[in-house]
Amino acid sequence: MRNYLTRAALWTFIAGLWPLHVMPADLKSANSAGQSKSVVLVHGGFVDGSGWEDVYKILKKDGYNVSIVQNPTSSLADDVAATKRILAAQNGPVILVGHSYGGVVITEAGNDPSVAGLVYIAAFAPDKGESVAALIKDPAPGAPVPPIEPAGEGFLGLNKVKFRASFAADVSVEKAAFMADSQVPWGVEALTGTISDPAWKTKPSWYLVATEDRMIPPAAQHAMSKRAGSTVVEVTGSHAVYVSKPEAVAALIKKAAKDVKLAAN
Repeated sequence: MRNYLTRAALWTFIAGLWPLHVMPADLKSANSAGQSKSVVLVHGGFVDGSGWEDVYKILKKDGYNVSIVQNPTSSLADDVAATKRILAAQNGPVILVGHSYGGVVITEAGNDPSVAGLVYIAAFAPDKGESVAALIKDPAPGAPVPPIEPAGEGFLGLNKVKFRASFAADVSVEKAAFMADSQVPWGVEALTGTISDPAWKTKPSWYLVATEDRMIPPAAQHAMSKRAGSTVVEVTGSHAVYVSKPEAVAALIKKAAKDVKLAAN
């Protein structure tokens, strides 16, 4: 009996892995035609993937396959690796979405051949050799300065008292307080990690500018999106626009998926 159960469990496990290695011909054909509706969401610094929940729900309701990367934000290399693990599990072309520092991650990870398009949500879109540290070192006169402070050796955090005003001004007081108290320390190695080859140079991109952002100035967002040749939309919202305006964020992601599909046909 014990051997039987062991063999049965083994075959169940192998059967569960089958879709990862063998794909029916009709599904392969649909994916190669650019008809996949797969979206991968990458969060930024100080937060985790749970902030994408409402965007996730909207996309799932509309029939998209959605995965959320829980990147450790410890280093750019670690975060790119975490993203590529999720990309490897997808079937067909993927729309890769990044918020804030997540934009750095998708700029590097987006070179993966499965990625058909990039969507930046109030995000950094660095060029070759650039890092977040390089992009923020010379703020424009009068630009808001994020209340970043040490959070243990090698990590940074946002001042909890100033968190809502800087990061999530259009999020409810209660939710912003929870975000501040549950924030994930951001590794200095993530801040200083540099881009080898920016994916936006070879992949189409879309960019949502949050006009009330006090973490990444809207002017900087416009400059980065222009350099990347992105399709740009503006939304009145804070840096946490993906939390406060999930409908607008989901709409841009769906537009990207539709545009990629049309371009492939």
